[in-house]
Amino acid sequence: MLCAATLGFFAWQSFYPVSAASGWQVQVVHRDVPKAASLLPQPDGSLLVSQELDRGMGSIVRIRPDGTREVVVANLSKPDGMIPTHGGWVFSQESGGLPVSFYKDGVVTELFKGESVQGLWDEGDDLYAIEDRNPTGRLMRYRWSDQSLTVLRDQVNEGESIIRCTDGRLLYNEKKRGVVRELTDDGSDPVILSNLNQPTFLMCDERGLWVNEDSTHRARLLLIDKQGRQQTILSFLKAPQSIVPTGRGSYLLAEGGRNRVLELTPE
Repeated sequence: MLCAATLGFFAWQSFYPVSAASGWQVQVVHRDVPKAASLLPQPDGSLLVSQELDRGMGSIVRIRPDGTREVVVANLSKPDGMIPTHGGWVFSQESGGLPVSFYKDGVVTELFKGESVQGLWDEGDDLYAIEDRNPTGRLMRYRWSDQSLTVLRDQVNEGESIIRCTDGRLLYNEKKRGVVRELTDDGSDPVILSNLNQPTFLMCDERGLWVNEDSTHRARLLLIDKQGRQQTILSFLKAPQSIVPTGRGSYLLAEGGRNRVLELTPE
């Protein structure tokens, strides 16, 4: 009886519908996207999605506005982060010893190797990358101009995301410790958010700082506004990954635990 009740509880957590906060609506826009991780909307209305499968089974696919799909890059191992830059886009693979690569005009070029690289952030000549390792993950900076790679931090505990916010701060997370830190020149890296449940993807915009929780059950999408107030925007998510603006006032969110992409729209 106890076993049946336990199984029923976990089934309930898996299938309980996602709940949106007052003032927001959520809907499924793409199903059957295995281990959906990073999202990259394209100017033609299509969507690039990294499918975070391991052992060469992962890929980056393009979902066209009519719903048809094509594989853009195949035979990857846990492809995760994606960021547009230099007329193409960079992607990472969250497996040991695999490269961070640049895709442009159908050509993939290796930039540098890492150990379980996940989050990426690019600004001009600087490309930042962070490793999801415990406890010796690195936060690195790659320079496009001379192809140099500099390790900025080497004791990051399961870092998954790095992002520049609208106020100029460069933020990164440590999933294992449940915190978000600010990368500072003096190396102090103060904690700006704590007591989070496995924070994964970070995103900043005019509304504030968005934080996804990489929890298998009852994960949340949080929004911390510019006054520091925290609000739960989505509840009962399952291993959510990236969130990106669509350019039309809504957001797309990869819910890897349910193999789908959601659209979040303010009412």
